[in-house]
Amino acid sequence: MVQLLVNGAKYQYDGDQDMPLLWYLRDVLGLTGTKFGCGIAACGACTIHLDGIAVRACQTPVSAAEGLPVTTIEGLSPGGDHPVQVAWRTLNVSQCGYCQPGQIMQAAALLKESPNPSDDDIDTAMSGNLCRCGTYPRIRAAIKQAARGGRP
Repeated sequence: MVQLLVNGAKYQYDGDQDMPLLWYLRDVLGLTGTKFGCGIAACGACTIHLDGIAVRACQTPVSAAEGLPVTTIEGLSPGGDHPVQVAWRTLNVSQCGYCQPGQIMQAAALLKESPNPSDDDIDTAMSGNLCRCGTYPRIRAAIKQAARGGRP
């Protein structure tokens, strides 16, 4: 049995401990904000925080999360007022929106680690998160705005 802490709530899972955490979050807990993209950790659509670090849930087994806090897009800020989420809305970053939960989770982890990132820092940190709509300039602008505390 695996003990999990997801978005501040405790859970026990008695199933396949090698199952990707993505499927536990989506299929067992119903937290569908974390998206399935490629299944090989190459696109970033499934990015979550595991103990505060951005990881790809499609390649992280449930067992790897035992005893560590897991944060999904639903738990980043229940009111949707995390600085990254606010900047995303203010700057209309999303187009189709499919990759945006993963983008936001990666950006939030970046700002936690580097509160005032350079363009190179942003490009490096975000390089594993793909956006088929090409909103990369707006993503960078939103990260910079969030780093400034929401000021344009």
